[in-house]
Amino acid sequence: MTTTIYGIKACDTMKKARGWLDEKSVAYAFHDYKSAGIDAKTLEGWAKKVGWDKLLNRAGTTFRKLPDADKADIDEAKALALMLAHPSMIKRPVLEHGRDLIVGFKPEDYAAKVK
Repeated sequence: MTTTIYGIKACDTMKKARGWLDEKSVAYAFHDYKSAGIDAKTLEGWAKKVGWDKLLNRAGTTFRKLPDADKADIDEAKALALMLAHPSMIKRPVLEHGRDLIVGFKPEDYAAKVK
């Protein structure tokens, strides 16, 4: 089963998630979307699966620094455009494990899906 973890290398939550995967001996590929970006097709697929609002990191510095006009009236199209332009606005990590998609890191969620 293919496992890919998406995020930003220096993120503390990413370090915890990768540490969990390493501890459980789960082989995975790492995609740093801050340096490698993310394509629209992948982001749109995630949004269909879990919802764009779950993917958008409103608590992060990048989002908070946006002009108020960019933060107002966010819908799916606007959110996806913001995340494509600023990948650090995507919540981390995003874990693709087979058909499962997990956004964020909670050990219990990983344990339930990653075997």
